[in-house]
Amino acid sequence: MTTVRTRIAPSPTGDPHVGTAYIALFNLCFARQHGGQFILRIEDTDQLRSTRESEQQIYDALRWLGIEWDEGPDVGGPHGPYRQSERGHIYKQYANELVAKGHAFPCFCSAERLDAVRAEQMANKETPRYDGHCMHIDPQEAQQRIAAGEAHVIRMKVPSEGVCVVPDLLRGDVEIPWDRMDMQVLMKTDGLPTYFLANVVDDHLMGITHVLRGEEWLPSAPKLIKLYEYFGWEQPRLVYMPLLRNPDKSKLSKRKNPTSVTFYQRMGFLPEAMLNYLGRMGWSMPDEREKFSLAEMIEHFDVSRVSLGGPIFDIEKLSWLNGQWLRELPVEQFAAEIQKWALNPEYLMRIAPHVQNRVETFSQLAPLAGFFFMGGVSPDAKLFEHKKLSPEQVRQVLQLVLWKLEALRQWNKDNITAIIQKVAEHLGLKLRDLMPLIFPAISGQASSVSVLDAMEILGPDLSRFRLRQAVELLGGVSKKETKEWEKLLAAIN
Repeated sequence: MTTVRTRIAPSPTGDPHVGTAYIALFNLCFARQHGGQFILRIEDTDQLRSTRESEQQIYDALRWLGIEWDEGPDVGGPHGPYRQSERGHIYKQYANELVAKGHAFPCFCSAERLDAVRAEQMANKETPRYDGHCMHIDPQEAQQRIAAGEAHVIRMKVPSEGVCVVPDLLRGDVEIPWDRMDMQVLMKTDGLPTYFLANVVDDHLMGITHVLRGEEWLPSAPKLIKLYEYFGWEQPRLVYMPLLRNPDKSKLSKRKNPTSVTFYQRMGFLPEAMLNYLGRMGWSMPDEREKFSLAEMIEHFDVSRVSLGGPIFDIEKLSWLNGQWLRELPVEQFAAEIQKWALNPEYLMRIAPHVQNRVETFSQLAPLAGFFFMGGVSPDAKLFEHKKLSPEQVRQVLQLVLWKLEALRQWNKDNITAIIQKVAEHLGLKLRDLMPLIFPAISGQASSVSVLDAMEILGPDLSRFRLRQAVELLGGVSKKETKEWEKLLAAIN
C-alpha cells in the first residue's frame, strides 16, 4: 500500500501568510490521519523577491503554530534538495525531454510582440493567449538560435478545443474548456522554471500522493494534468481547498485584514487557539465542538467534511476563541505565557536602554513604554494636525510610508529611516517634517522614546498595523486615491 505523502510549497517572498498556515495544517492533518508524511518545499524561483529571511520566517511561523514537517530544506530528507533554486539542472532536463517529445517548444517572441498580440486579441474581445507564433519553427533552426545565445523561453503545447476533466476530491469531476488555457511558459529566459513545471516535476520526484491546495489554482489545473500526461506519470489526488475570505467575502488580503502569522503572535494570540481557528476554516469536528487541539483534529480528520463555502477569517471570532483558550489555562501557565509573550528578559533588554535615561522611578515606565506591550494604539486625531501639510497630505504621507515598509524585508532602524527619508525627499519635505506623524501612529503619543528605535523593537507586523490604523483613523484611502498614490509610490526609489 502506498504511503500517503502531502506537501506545502510556499514562496519566501513576504511575510508568512495565514493562508499558507491554513493549507499547511490541512495537508499535515491529511497525512497524519493516514499515517503518512508531510513535506515542506520552498518555491524560490522568483529570484528578485525570494529571500532567506522570508524563508526563515516561514519556518518560525509554522513551528510557532505547532506545524512540523518530516522532510524539508532545514531538516533534510531522501528527496532533496528541497529548495527549487537548487534544482535547476533537474527542471532543465525535464523541459528538454518535453521539447524532444514534441510537447513543448522554444519561443523567441519579445515582450513587445507578446504585448501587441494580447492588445489586439483584447480589442477583438478574444481571450488573451499566446498565438503559437514560434510553435512551427524547425527544431534545427531553433537549436541554432539557442546556440547563438538568442533569448528564449520554453512553452508547453495545449489543446485548443475540447474539455479537460479535473478530478477534485471535494467537488467531483470539474470540466474546464481547453480554449481557456494559454501555452504556458515552463522555463523562463533566466533558465529557471515557472510554478507549473517545477510543481509537477517536484511532486512526482518527491512521491507526493495527494495535493491539497487553494481553489485559486483550480482554473489552471488542466495545464498541470496535461504535464503529467506528457511525462507519462501518475498524477496525485487533488483537493482544492476553499479560499479564506474577509468578512465582506472578498479574498483575504492585507489591505483589509492582517494576514501575517507573526502579526497574531506579536498581538498575543496563543498558537493553539490560532491553529484551532484555522482548523475551523471550512471544516468541523464530527460533534461540531468549537474548541479542539491539533491532536484532536488529526484524530477526527476527514477531508469530506471540508465545506466549500468560502470560510470567513474574522478577527473578532478568533479573539473570542483565543479567550476560551486563555480562560481554561491553569493560572501558572497563563502567567508563564504572558512572560513568554512580552515580559521575557530578551524583549525587556531591548527596551531598557531607551527608557533608562527618561525615568526617575519605575512607576513612570508604564506611561512611557506601555505602547511596547500593546497591539494597537489609540492616538488622538488632533496629534496628526500638521503646520505644513493638509489633512489629505498627512494621509498620503502615512500611506506611502506604510506601502514602502510593507515591501521591506530586512527590518532595522537604518532601513526604516531610509524609507521615511525617501518618501520625505520625493514629496519635497525633510525627515523632521514626517517624524511628528510617525510618533503618534506608532506610540499613540506626541512624543516618546526614539520612534525609529521603537519601530525596530516592535517589529514589522505591529509597526505596519499601527500605521494602517492611523490611516483609517484619518479617514482611510479611497479607490481613486489608491490609484493615484500607487503611481507616486512607483517613482519613490
